[in-house]
Amino acid sequence: MKHVLAVEDDRDILKLIAYSLECEGYEVTGATTGEDGVEAARSEKPDLILLDLMLPGIDGLEVCRRLKADPKTAHIPVIMVTAKGEETDIVTGLEHGADDYVTKPFSPKVLVARIRAAQKRSGRGRVTGNDVIKTDDVVRGPSRRVLEW
Repeated sequence: MKHVLAVEDDRDILKLIAYSLECEGYEVTGATTGEDGVEAARSEKPDLILLDLMLPGIDGLEVCRRLKADPKTAHIPVIMVTAKGEETDIVTGLEHGADDYVTKPFSPKVLVARIRAAQKRSGRGRVTGNDVIKTDDVVRGPSRRVLEW
């Protein structure tokens, strides 16, 4: 998972997110409205979406609902990053399809850790039975139940 779409209307926060993630090797695309976020998610197919709740146009809850209802984007993990930190806000965000919820202000290190955890939960980066794995003299091929030495 290397491509993150950040949907955030505050350009300073968007810059902070982009800088923090780029330092960790991520490619970051930004969108500043809900409509642009939905369009970018559909066209760019990011590996993960960071989504603010309070956006101009359609809000983050509606963005999340639309993305999770679309088979082309439903599999993309969504982490809500928002100033709305009340228990009801968090529950509502998760019920609308968010995979995680981070309140502002946030630590960039915690945000990166949450992204990595979402990556693990989504199964991206895991080895499947169709992968060929080579490590020194050991090879594991597709449909093999044994390792070749």
